[in-house]
Amino acid sequence: MNNEYYGRSFLTLLDYTREEISSLLNLSAKLKAKKRDNAECRSLQGKNVVLLFEKDSTRTRCAFQVGANDLGMNVTYLGPTGSQMGKKETIKDTARVLGRMYDGIEYRGYKQETVEILSEYSGVPVWNGLTDKYHPTQILADFLTIIEKFGHLDKINFTFMGDARNNVANSLMIGASKMGMNFTACAPKDLWPDYELVNICKQLAKDSGGSITLTESVEEGAKNADIIYTDVWVSMGESEEIWKERIDKLLPYQVNKSVMNIASETAIFMHCLPAFHNKETKVGQEIYKKFGLEAMEVTEEVFESDQSVVFDEAENRLHTIKAIMYATMRNPK
Repeated sequence: MNNEYYGRSFLTLLDYTREEISSLLNLSAKLKAKKRDNAECRSLQGKNVVLLFEKDSTRTRCAFQVGANDLGMNVTYLGPTGSQMGKKETIKDTARVLGRMYDGIEYRGYKQETVEILSEYSGVPVWNGLTDKYHPTQILADFLTIIEKFGHLDKINFTFMGDARNNVANSLMIGASKMGMNFTACAPKDLWPDYELVNICKQLAKDSGGSITLTESVEEGAKNADIIYTDVWVSMGESEEIWKERIDKLLPYQVNKSVMNIASETAIFMHCLPAFHNKETKVGQEIYKKFGLEAMEVTEEVFESDQSVVFDEAENRLHTIKAIMYATMRNPK
């Protein structure tokens, strides 16, 4: 790999070209093979990274921590109560302090502006582990999974079903438009992606040979789809009124066997996790008690089916995140 990534942040896929995304995916596959063969590449021995979390996570934290350790780095985790950023200290000041102590910073939280300020003022690579607007590390894991299943990304028919204006849907649309995929947002019209971003992606798709489609029709959205992707409908902490409103609106877009039957015969189901697919969690029991639903965005039948690749995606978070850290921190000299 050349040195065009060294010192760069990874904040949104809009900042990376199709060729650069492909190169990162190729590197991810190579690092995955090395781990499988017990031939770890510890080329960042002695480097230090900090994981700055304003929102808790399982996959993001574990992927960054294990990935950094695999590359030989030391890791500090600062959870939601672990730093003074935004409380007693400005984001700029936090960035300048952490940049003096660490070689890279991961941020997972709320405003996209926060991760951008960290990148601008820290002087080291900053990686977006999730903001309200974008979730780019998830999309690399999704795309690596698709390549493993189909052998390519070009011309793949990709349908996101549900709340198509959230951070995952935004980043999937950007990535799909850059990689020549046919992306469909299947959702109620008031939950379609932001029109400004749609227009940007339509131009990117025109250049790559892909397409962007917005539809309210489940049948139209699922027809001939190679991928059916969904995400949770409601964020934790929102009021019961919001839950009811969102459930009433999105229940027709639940991914169930009928939806998968409309898709291509070789279609796969994808989800970034966690998923509300049964009653075996505290939240699942609460949903059932209040709304009488045994599942929300995806049924247990689809989630546990052979078409589901959700745990392949989860594993690939590790390999793609490791590739991002390696590419942006490996000094080419």
